[in-house]
Amino acid sequence: MSPPPKFKDSPVEFDQHLLFPTNIFDLLPQDHDCYIYETIFQNIDTSEVEKQYHHLGQHAYPPKLIVGILIYAYSHGVFSSREIEKRCRQDLAFMYISQMNCPNFRVLGDFRKNNLSFFHDCFKQSVKLAMELKLASLGHISLDGSKFKANSSKHKAMSYGRLKAKEAELSAEVDELIKKASQCDQEEDDAYKETNGYSIPEDLLFKEERLKKIKAAKKALEEREKALNPDEPIDDKKQISFADHDARMMSKKGYCEYSYNAQINVDADHQIIVGQHISQRANDIQEVEPALQALSESTDGAAVDKWSMDNGYFSGPNLHTLDKHGIDGYIATDKEEKPAVTDLENTDRKFVKADFTYNIEADVFICPAGEKLVTNPASKAKRKGYRANKEVCRECAYRSRCSGSKKSAGKVIRTDKFETARQAMNKKMETSEAKAVYERRKVIAEPPFGQIKNSGFRSFSLRGKEKVEAEFSLVCTVHNFKKIVKKASTGSLRLEDLKKVKKAA
Repeated sequence: MSPPPKFKDSPVEFDQHLLFPTNIFDLLPQDHDCYIYETIFQNIDTSEVEKQYHHLGQHAYPPKLIVGILIYAYSHGVFSSREIEKRCRQDLAFMYISQMNCPNFRVLGDFRKNNLSFFHDCFKQSVKLAMELKLASLGHISLDGSKFKANSSKHKAMSYGRLKAKEAELSAEVDELIKKASQCDQEEDDAYKETNGYSIPEDLLFKEERLKKIKAAKKALEEREKALNPDEPIDDKKQISFADHDARMMSKKGYCEYSYNAQINVDADHQIIVGQHISQRANDIQEVEPALQALSESTDGAAVDKWSMDNGYFSGPNLHTLDKHGIDGYIATDKEEKPAVTDLENTDRKFVKADFTYNIEADVFICPAGEKLVTNPASKAKRKGYRANKEVCRECAYRSRCSGSKKSAGKVIRTDKFETARQAMNKKMETSEAKAVYERRKVIAEPPFGQIKNSGFRSFSLRGKEKVEAEFSLVCTVHNFKKIVKKASTGSLRLEDLKKVKKAA
């Protein structure tokens, strides 16, 4: 008697043709996320893209279908158009989203590159949908930034000084080659062997093409620096990438590479991204104004109750923007701005700026010893300098903890025209109410960047600021839809609610 079998037998041969056809998507679990995504995609308005198509010629894939495939792919960490095409052929969930279509990878890639403005609109639609589903209220939003690698290598770049030198060098070489090329046919035959008197030497073509790229990169660098730092001379060490002229070298955890500074405004309710933009600046000291503009565009100018951001945004221009628009902002002050320790006899502690009291009416700083630091009203410098009397400083008991060696001219505090706003924020952030609001910032703005990067998106596929902005809009749209899908899959949100939103629209 044979022993009982250890393994199950297949109920049918897997390659056997069935008498009656079945729905292949019945193999998917009933709670699979592709069903929720498909419901969401029906809410996307693609009418603006559809206007670009004409009834003549070969029938195109519906834009809503392509958008759905891209969003679903990005939400599952698939960013390559070739890999997306492969998934549409092999992955059952992708087949459902694509409705058994399989667009070529060039169709997917071209759609992503040729419909830049639509992806901005798609992001706005995701914000509107989230607000209509009560997933975002703008009661408290938080601003944060993170660097994403550009589609460029730091080895394919050149500094401004090197660009100028190389341009002069290549120009001289091209002029010399043109001079040689204009000589008589016999001399050219001797110099270039098989070429005739009317052909252009290959080395001349190469150098002219190289010179053209050098000039284009130099011009792009000059235009970029003029926009970012107007009225300032361009440092010869400033670099530009030949592959992506708009990307800038940025440092991240001690490693420098060509990147973009992505900024997001996140709603405190369910971490919905309600505003986003791309910056070419490595720091965040001037990002509140463009962030506010992007937020206004995506929310149709809806009012914000509270706005928090980390210490990287603590700057005069950012504080001025908050005051100008009457926004209740909460920005962490830096170490120099933190409240002073009252124990003046603690000789181990060096004085910081917060130990000096600013008198708004008199426009002076008062040092811990009670002496005034005054500014020169005739100075035209961008940053105002408040200086103490050097003779008084030399005899001061706190000198070793304040202005350093006796050779220096006296304690100097440098600030700008926004000092009043700084002092006001310092005082505000000392209150328990402000600390309680700011304490929530780290669980509002920081997780979305972690979720985006953990999904696999760490660098841009497209080049140029305009295309990068569109790609990041798509990434933020995906993030918002993932939040909505998660709420629906956990029962916090019903699919019927999504359908009601569609009918209302």
